[in-house]
Amino acid sequence: MRLGIGLAAAILVLDQVTKWLVLYWVMDPPRVIPLLPFFNLVVVWNEGVSFGMFGGGTVPPAVFVGLSAAISVAMLIWLRRADSLWTQLAIGLVVGGAIGNALDRLVFGAVFDFLDVHVAGWHWPAFNVADSAICIGVVLLLVESLLPERKAST
Repeated sequence: MRLGIGLAAAILVLDQVTKWLVLYWVMDPPRVIPLLPFFNLVVVWNEGVSFGMFGGGTVPPAVFVGLSAAISVAMLIWLRRADSLWTQLAIGLVVGGAIGNALDRLVFGAVFDFLDVHVAGWHWPAFNVADSAICIGVVLLLVESLLPERKAST
């Protein structure tokens, strides 16, 4: 369980530090900073869930914080029972990301997203370290669920 919790804590710290650095050091005042032909730093306040769905102030931030807390508690219960290294890592990624975004909602009322990937005028929705960790964690859980179970030798 220590591995998952340690990774969750590391993701939480990395997420909050990168958000703070970008928001207060790089993007003051807010602007678009092109870094690569396909990658910018931007300021986006996401009031919704993934990709801004249910945003625009239609759902109070407290609802999303409560949902994040419930998911994190459920994932920690799962982590306690997880015997696979990949499951522990995946849960740590998801929990760290969920707590990082919930903390933004508590402090700002919205999640601060700043990574903007684009191609030929098409922009992927802006995201952050927490979002990346959640996505990677979910993909790891899905991939692991598709692998054949390893039988314990008797």
